[in-house]
Parts: sequence; C-alpha cells; structure tokens
Amino acid sequence: MKFVDLDGYAANPGDISWEPLRELVDLVVYDNSTPEEIIDRAKDADAILVNKINITREVIAQLPKLKYIGELATGYNNIDIRAARERGIIVTNIPAYSTNSVAQFVFAHLLNVATQVDHYARASREKVWCRKDMFCYWDEPLMELSGKTLGIVGLGNIGYKVAQIAHTLGMDVSAFTSKNSNDLPEWIRKTTLDGLYNTSHVISLHCPLTPENTRMINKEAIEKMHPDTILINTGRGALVDEHDMAEALAENKIKAYCADVLTDEPPHEDNPLFTLPNAFITPHIAWATVEARQRLMGICVENVRSFLEGTPQNVVNP
Repeated sequence: MKFVDLDGYAANPGDISWEPLRELVDLVVYDNSTPEEIIDRAKDADAILVNKINITREVIAQLPKLKYIGELATGYNNIDIRAARERGIIVTNIPAYSTNSVAQFVFAHLLNVATQVDHYARASREKVWCRKDMFCYWDEPLMELSGKTLGIVGLGNIGYKVAQIAHTLGMDVSAFTSKNSNDLPEWIRKTTLDGLYNTSHVISLHCPLTPENTRMINKEAIEKMHPDTILINTGRGALVDEHDMAEALAENKIKAYCADVLTDEPPHEDNPLFTLPNAFITPHIAWATVEARQRLMGICVENVRSFLEGTPQNVVNP
C-alpha cells in the first residue's frame, strides 16, 4: 500500500527513524508541500500523512485512490472530516503524545514572565550586574505563583496536566470545562467563562479551535480581565484576536501574552505582537521535544498497523 507524507519535516527533521513505518508500507516522504503540489504528489497514494497541510473537500475529490488520512498531530481542523466521511476515508490523529511537553512549555512561558529569567540573564551578559554596588539588583518585579489563581479553558489531557502542575506549585485552579463538577478533583473549581476571566491571575488556553470559539479572546473578553493578567496560548492562534490583544498590551490592559501559536503560521512580518515587549511569542514548538516526537511516531506506526489490519484506532470521523 502506497503512503505519502506531504509534510514530514516538522515531525521528523531527521533525528527519528522512518524505518518502522517503511516496514509496513511503501512510504514516500516530502519535507513540505505547497497547495499546488499536493494533488500531483498524492494522486497515486492509497493513504496520506499530514501535519498542518490543509486537506480540503476539493483536494479529497481529486484523490480517487485515497482510503486513509493520518494526521500527525492531535488537532485535525486542517482536514475536511465531513468530506472524508462521505468518501469512506478513515481519518486518525495522534492523541496525548505531547501532553508533558506542552504542559512544561506553558510553565516555561509563565515562569519567564513571573521571574523575568530571560531579562536578567541578558542583563548579566551585558554586565549590568557588574556595575551595581549591591550583591543583587532588580528593575522588574518578581512574582510568586503560589496563591495565585490559574484559569484553564479546556480540561483535556494537556489542560489537566497543567492544572496538576499548578496545584503542585500552590496555585488555585479554576476551569471552564464541559466536564461535570463531580468528576473533577476537589482542588479544581468549575466556573463560567466570565467568572474565569474575572478571577484569574493567569489564563491558559487548551481548547480545540471551533467556529464558536474563534477569536474568543477579544477586546470584550480582555476588558473582563484584571490588568495584571497573564494569558498563555499553546492551543490555536485563532482563539485570540491578535489585533485586539496587541492593542490591549500596548495600553497595559493586560500584563503579558505568551503564545506558541499564531493565527497565520509562519506569521506575517507585520504582526503587531512582534513589536511589543510584553508579548512573548515562540514558533509553535511546545510539542516538538524529541521525546514527544518519538511518541508521535510510535503512535503513527500503530495507527497505520491497525488500519492495515482492519481495526483502525484513534479514528476521528467514525
């Protein structure tokens, strides 16, 4: 069976072996593909693997041999699930592979803002400390997380892991979630979205992107937050209206925006967030530890093996 990976470089730039997958199927891997290249590269494929490439209804219609789409990520909003279902094409994803890595990255961002580690390390390299007449100095406030409230939007695998770490650090945890209150540990307080905005010192977004929550963090939402709020987005860029966020940061209506995702990726150079000292933007790498990508590849192999055996797992369009 012929498999084509249309954008394999992101998940595997060369430090992980493709051989376990090649033992199962005839595999062709492209580092990346433009929209214009997709049809030509995949026209003879029985199955395709993708990470962020958009597989639209129009693309699916032009791939008559296609029987399987393997999403090499957890989110699959880049695939037209309805069109695939209508054609009887099985679509699978890779759940829970990056939980620890993304949760770790959330706190890398949060601790950087709370303790200004990067700011002081750069200052020390510039010999600022050397010129002081005391054993220590600080010109930016330091923040202790214990006793602060972390509000989590979406309490799936990653959201819950973030909640556990926050609880260990002594933070109060509230969540906007579809889960029943009785199914939550006593240290997680279920709340409304407005309640979360009003009471959280830190807000972390962990919900999938849907038409209903696109740009949910906008001017109106930010006005409900305290000016010292730190917002962290490792979910999807389009959960946040970036122009409203840039305006709020410039006017000190919010303390900091930490994002590993943007609406357009790669971003446009004129994105207003890049000009603001209280915007901390990283290039969609929270998931990309070697350990997480090794888990991703292992689950991908098992997804393919299960599909070939006629018992597909992690199917997102049953």
